[in-house]
Amino acid sequence: MTIRELELQAVTTRRDLLTMIHNANTGHTGGSLSSADIMTALYHEVLNIESQNPTWEGRDYFILSKGHCVEGYLAVLSARGFFPKEELKTFSQFKSRLIGHPNNKIPGIEMNTGALGHGLSLSVGIALGLKKSKKNNRVFVLMGDGEQAEGSVWEAAMAGSHYKLDNLVAIVDRNHLQISGSTDEVMNLEPFAERWTAFGWSIREIDGNNMQEIVDSLTKAPFETGKPSLIIAHTIKGKGVKEMENLAKWHHGVPNTQLFASAMDQLDRLEKELTHA
Repeated sequence: MTIRELELQAVTTRRDLLTMIHNANTGHTGGSLSSADIMTALYHEVLNIESQNPTWEGRDYFILSKGHCVEGYLAVLSARGFFPKEELKTFSQFKSRLIGHPNNKIPGIEMNTGALGHGLSLSVGIALGLKKSKKNNRVFVLMGDGEQAEGSVWEAAMAGSHYKLDNLVAIVDRNHLQISGSTDEVMNLEPFAERWTAFGWSIREIDGNNMQEIVDSLTKAPFETGKPSLIIAHTIKGKGVKEMENLAKWHHGVPNTQLFASAMDQLDRLEKELTHA
């Protein structure tokens, strides 16, 4: 896809995830919106995957460590054909397999996640196994910035550099907000890039809502031979819906009918602007 096509696809991702949340009356809205551009780029441009053969041995692996933001994950998986888009209507409904966190009963989802701090450890294990098997598959993992307060993240970071896992790419959705407020107030992460550098990772910082920067960084990884790569993606929580942007209360929330209509209108207008730009 071209960058413009990916930008348009990200509008669809946001529209689909908001519709899921509104219809189900539950969901993690802000972080799903902030990471929608990253998820779109991964699944429509970067990952080497086959929707008709989800367990293909040559595939790239993806782990959504911030598993509460499953809505965007389900939206891109359905768009890529891993399951019918019609099934999104069952999200969080009785007996649906589309639940509030990633569920590996769904084609394309490698691991159940949701307990924060586990995704990087899982990804290190997969990447190490691939290295030992002399396979060229890559492993991508998306974490939240609030998640960085988990000690297991840093244990995994240390292991990733120790084993020289340059087949591992971690992305942090750095929207500066978590469920209880600002990450700076809850658990200050700075100097964030320097900490990861000290743990032996190769770092890039980008605008995580700029599709060109996202694709450029993801396709250039690994940034250094013999080092795992980390992309610090600076994003806006609630990106795409002005009433939700940069507000911690939208970590978990459901738009009412009026706000949902406003969100759809904003996305429709953005789609028209991108189409005619």
